[in-house]
Amino acid sequence: MAHSPWAFLLPGIVITLAFNIYPFIATVWKAFTDSRTLTPGTFVGLANFQEMLQDEQFWIGLRNSSLYVLVVVPCMVFFPLLMALLVHKQIPGIAFFRSAFYTPVVASVVVVGLIWVWMLDERGLVNAVLKVVGFGAVPFLSDQWLILLSAMLVTVWKGLGYYMIIYMAALGNVPRELYEAASVDGAGPLRRFWSVTVPGVRNTMVLVGALSSVAAFRVFSEVFLMAGQDGGPAGEDTTLVMLVQRVGTGLSGRVGYASAISMVLFVITLILLLAVFAAERRDKK
Repeated sequence: MAHSPWAFLLPGIVITLAFNIYPFIATVWKAFTDSRTLTPGTFVGLANFQEMLQDEQFWIGLRNSSLYVLVVVPCMVFFPLLMALLVHKQIPGIAFFRSAFYTPVVASVVVVGLIWVWMLDERGLVNAVLKVVGFGAVPFLSDQWLILLSAMLVTVWKGLGYYMIIYMAALGNVPRELYEAASVDGAGPLRRFWSVTVPGVRNTMVLVGALSSVAAFRVFSEVFLMAGQDGGPAGEDTTLVMLVQRVGTGLSGRVGYASAISMVLFVITLILLLAVFAAERRDKK
């Protein structure tokens, strides 16, 4: 009987070791080797990281992933909160809008990406509407920066509903007495938002910021679908995850170099998380 708790934990422990701990350790080791897809390789020390510093594609990927975080994260922190405030009240028909806002979340990212690619194509729906109202075609899928902005739009559009649900749960814990007291003091809607709502969901905003930061820095599918496997014109829209996929796959894939990029990606993601939580802790003081 004394061993029965471990019997229940054993399947979870085995799965965690097999699919999380072991791959992580293997990636760390391979980052210091010249291994390829079909060959184990030999230890090369910091050679992969030295090559990374001279790799133009790495710096392009780092730039694009960083821009993704700077643009997407504020949108994910602020707009879902506004949406949650809109659908939080119990009024007739509000369930329809909650479902409508959440629908993009349950849709496949590939399907959503392909739909937006079709809509933003030169002969797609968006450009057709622009031509009708007197504007020329916009190169959403051929201009370097418009490709990146289009992918950001898809990421934000698909993620708003998910974070809206998180905010709705947080809003339910904000005492209504605070809103009533603020109203009695003459506070308007905007003042109540900044003085009651934002402080009441501050911890949730930190959580959303942390989750969206990690997701934005590790973006792959949206940019891959918009820019193609080559990363747009001259590879200028490549992200770090796309670079890992490009150099580390195939029969001649450079697994060691891809693992080194993955290690840098992990460290930067960890720094992002620590920075978000450090900023939250500083605000509390």
